[in-house]
Amino acid sequence: MAFNKKEEFSAKEQSLAAFTKAISHPARIAILNVLAKKNECICGEIVDVLPLAQSTVSQHLKELKMAGLINGTVDGPRSCYCINWKAFEKFNSDFNSLFEKLKEVNAKCC
Repeated sequence: MAFNKKEEFSAKEQSLAAFTKAISHPARIAILNVLAKKNECICGEIVDVLPLAQSTVSQHLKELKMAGLINGTVDGPRSCYCINWKAFEKFNSDFNSLFEKLKEVNAKCC
């Protein structure tokens, strides 16, 4: 039986992994691009510009929201979403820190 050993990794490693998992689907990247262009968007508008069913878009929005990458509000039948820029800034900082550390360690490699 397999055991989850996620807790044996640092919080930063877990955070980076969760972020990259949340954006690992091309539809989610497309959704983020739509939101970035409009700064705020209604779910129906996202469905109009993507080649996906409304239920599929809703599932991807749910995943992005659960990961903290977008904020959303529901007002009756309307759902509005926007990018959580603080989450992206944290990822950018953490990823750049990781990249610099890897580059520094690997600089002496063949």
